[in-house]
Amino acid sequence: MTARTARSPVVPALRAVRAVVCDTDGVVTDSARLHAAAWKGAFDAYLAGLPGTPQPPFDPVGDYLRHVDGRSRLDGAAAFLAARGLDADGSAVAAVAADKEERFTRRLREGGVDAYPGTVRLLRALRDAGVPLAAASASRHARELLERAGVRDCFAALVDGSEAARLGLPGKPDPALFLEAARRLGVPPGRCAVVEDALAGVEAGRRGGFGLVVGVDRAAGPGTGAALARRGADVVVRDLAELLDDGGAAGGGGGGDVSADPSGGGRAGAAGACAGGVGRTGEGWAG
Repeated sequence: MTARTARSPVVPALRAVRAVVCDTDGVVTDSARLHAAAWKGAFDAYLAGLPGTPQPPFDPVGDYLRHVDGRSRLDGAAAFLAARGLDADGSAVAAVAADKEERFTRRLREGGVDAYPGTVRLLRALRDAGVPLAAASASRHARELLERAGVRDCFAALVDGSEAARLGLPGKPDPALFLEAARRLGVPPGRCAVVEDALAGVEAGRRGGFGLVVGVDRAAGPGTGAALARRGADVVVRDLAELLDDGGAAGGGGGGDVSADPSGGGRAGAAGACAGGVGRTGEGWAG
């Protein structure tokens, strides 16, 4: 162990990796709630218009986690409709996905989005230690979300839904999105960690052969943490500050207010949450 490793601000499990790839919604930004609400509005409106026996409404916790969390809009719409035994033809899927997009965009413009303070503390600690970071998300809004939350500068690489579409990458649980992020960082998957809150995402990390898969259990419901572990998470936490070896005090001396206002200015300040923290990017813990 080098002196630099001994001073590592993160828990031992994370010290074994040379780079970290993070999902965005529910991991970095508190935007999963906006997605869940938008999905509920879109699915409930669609279900209410169907003939025959009324369908139960979309559950923004259970149905969201099982069917749409971590997936592209089209994949999520198709998965939920299929789970209800409904016709998931292209027109129905496209209509629900388009309605969800409109609802989500409106909520984002009206209310903005926050970054989780514990996540920001961890990102700062990793960047200060020279560990390269990438953001990878099926959402086409990932770049905007990160910018509005004031944390885009924390990441050396970003692979979002628009990039995935351009490259023809399949959605999670296929690991292609994460593998592309690791490739852009120049670090083999086996030396990278993946941080995810979605079942499909942790499965993607495991399928991709990543060295560490961290599951983030924001729902903290009955069995949600165990479900993440069953799908491939090596470690399950409720907040990423738990991965700081000093209880969350490292990497910037507390999270501060890293919220963003609807105009996109961001109360974290124009310099961004990780400004000046690039340090020795790419060296990893051992130098």
